[in-house]
Amino acid sequence: MVIDLHTHTNRSDGTDSPTELVRRAAAFGVDVLGLTDHDTFDGWTEAQAALPPGMTLVPGVEISAVWRTADARIGVHILGYLPDPTDSAIAEALTRLRDSRERRGRIMVDRLVEAGYPITWPQVRELAAGPVVGRPHIARALVNASVVDSVSGAFADLLNSASPYYVHKDDIPALEAVALVIAAGGVSALAHPLARRRGAVISDADIAALAAAGLAAVEVEHPDHSAQDRAHLAGVAAGLGLIRLGSSDYHGANKPTPLAACTTTPEAYAALVAQARHRAVVG
Repeated sequence: MVIDLHTHTNRSDGTDSPTELVRRAAAFGVDVLGLTDHDTFDGWTEAQAALPPGMTLVPGVEISAVWRTADARIGVHILGYLPDPTDSAIAEALTRLRDSRERRGRIMVDRLVEAGYPITWPQVRELAAGPVVGRPHIARALVNASVVDSVSGAFADLLNSASPYYVHKDDIPALEAVALVIAAGGVSALAHPLARRRGAVISDADIAALAAAGLAAVEVEHPDHSAQDRAHLAGVAAGLGLIRLGSSDYHGANKPTPLAACTTTPEAYAALVAQARHRAVVG
């Protein structure tokens, strides 16, 4: 059984529509697909309608969060699986995050335009097929304008966190994100905690604090984790009683990683789904 529990569509920062994602996953032999767009449930219905016989959909979301220490602000992502999308608290929190992304995107585009780069906000907004605007959409506008050769090139140069055009987005505290998922009847997981190339990462003690607050799982097998970090996280998960997940974090053409590049074991998947209090998987 091939289980990939972390993927994205064009409803956030992927390039495939939910229908295209499901069809591509079927072609890759994926049996269980987790749809976890950033800060939105928008793609669930379309993905469900596109499911072929034999494939299971695990509706989810990836929540933009932050972990603050005495001298650092560390971005973290909390995956929420099978939450109630009508729960008012989580719905309102996701709306705030999307609105923040929109404001941030406008400011970044304004700064780029003022510097002479030939893109516009309407172009960027059109590239965002769903309710979430992110840096990948700005990057694709820069590619289309022949400013850079690729999305990754845009991130490496104009859109990285040290760039004068960069703007921090609003995030919610990671502990609050975990609480929101649990209150909505879902199951929370920590996405790619040791993806060091993205910036500062949280400590083992921080992961323990999240586990104490109800975090159920952690991504161990992930394309951005080294073999050494995967082994370390496996030990951390075992010590804290966390479920060990593996996922591709697929984004379509925006990233080179294919579907099912990393996967979850059937035993871990069953343990994850067993903790959900609101929704069942689809299919």
